[in-house]
Amino acid sequence: MSAVLKKSTSTGNEKLLTSEEKQEKINEVRMLLGTLPDKLSIFCSDALISRYLRARNWNIKKATKMLKETLKWRSEYKPEEIRWEEVAHEAETGKIYRLNYVDKHGRSVLVMRPSCQNTKSTKGQIRYLVYCMENAILNLSPEQEQMVWLIDFHGFNLSNISVKVTKETAHVLQEHYPERLGLAILYNPPRIFESFWRVVKPFLEPRTSRKVNFVYSGDLNTKKTMEDLFDMDKLEVAFGGNSQTGFNIADYAERMREDDKRMPTFWTRENSLVNPQPALANAPPFDQADAESGSDDSRENNSFSPGVDSEECTDSSPVANGSSCDA
Repeated sequence: MSAVLKKSTSTGNEKLLTSEEKQEKINEVRMLLGTLPDKLSIFCSDALISRYLRARNWNIKKATKMLKETLKWRSEYKPEEIRWEEVAHEAETGKIYRLNYVDKHGRSVLVMRPSCQNTKSTKGQIRYLVYCMENAILNLSPEQEQMVWLIDFHGFNLSNISVKVTKETAHVLQEHYPERLGLAILYNPPRIFESFWRVVKPFLEPRTSRKVNFVYSGDLNTKKTMEDLFDMDKLEVAFGGNSQTGFNIADYAERMREDDKRMPTFWTRENSLVNPQPALANAPPFDQADAESGSDDSRENNSFSPGVDSEECTDSSPVANGSSCDA
């Protein structure tokens, strides 16, 4: 099995916790959150709380503080209410889009093409990214809570990167979508990007950077890597697959409008209560006053675009993350 598919060995106190102990911590976070408005409580399933705990190494105080900040952000930003017509202009070039199939693990796949950047508005770019994240979550397979990013560097140059956008991207993804990234594949990044990666990597949370994998079409291991992850007959030729079908804005717009119709029923109390809890089944799984804010020693200042996690891979393995979009 390819190295990129191996699950990381748990570190810290996660590997010492039993399922019962994890559930106790989830219950403690829920108690610290207190009574929430219905509009916010639907986001607080056991699986979601577990992701925040994992992101903070099962530290209850830090996870609670992080989750409270996300609930405040969701109440103000309302990401689940963003609709296609509001962000369609950002999508015209195919700079970020969700494939119409999942990988072999049931994970939604977001394709990102930094060279296709078509706007200059940081606010607009971030809003479109958030829309894509919410849409990818909507389309996850049952029992799956993470996604894959496929980042195509064809035609890339440094003018495609905005430091301001990448820093804001990192903040949103690492703070409000923790443990949502399973793997990020940088496909044929040029040498100039490798230099940029060395600069920005220290600003990423270690759990995120370990999910970033560099893949090169000329590498002997690349084909096996992609075959382990994807149905090659569905995967685009741009990523070594057999499908000649590329991005079509008209077709994609139709798909997104249909997904928009499903979004209101996805985030409901009934759905959140019956939603599978993969974090507990498989994982070693607002107001109100701020949780004591001790500084997060486990993290460094946010900056860059990746921002969620799961399986770990080393930068030296045939694959890794980044992109002007997540990204």
